[in-house]
Amino acid sequence: MIRKYRSEDIEALKEITVICFDGVSIDQNMEKKFGQFADTDWKARKAKHIDADVAANADGIFVCEDNGNVVGYITTRIDPESKIGGIPNLAILPEYRGQGLGKALMKAAFDYFEERGMVVAKIETLDQNPIGQNFYPRSGFTQVARQIHYAMPLADRKV
Repeated sequence: MIRKYRSEDIEALKEITVICFDGVSIDQNMEKKFGQFADTDWKARKAKHIDADVAANADGIFVCEDNGNVVGYITTRIDPESKIGGIPNLAILPEYRGQGLGKALMKAAFDYFEERGMVVAKIETLDQNPIGQNFYPRSGFTQVARQIHYAMPLADRKV
């Protein structure tokens, strides 16, 4: 069942985020390369993205429930000026994948975008995320650009 986000969902969304973004997080990549560089690890920082998503657009967050338990979610952002709807985060617990839940969450986001006058939907993924690279084109997305992320400890700076 897909429904609107409720404030009591936040901890479940954070737990799902940490599980689902393991192996596909930029901050995790940096920690693998340089070691932990802050008081918080990549998991805590990635979970904070949910706080930002809630603060930015709680009305555009949809969750998937199974027997009263949150098993997946999608977050959205809307920009009425550009008419672009963005999807910052989408996650479904591994044991619930392949059941059409991602498609149902994506439909909820697309419907939400259209209701609010958006004309284009936007999402991004890392090249190390085969799920996103497969699912997003099947949902109708077309690749429009690739981006490379660089990082360095400031102690190694050259300028």
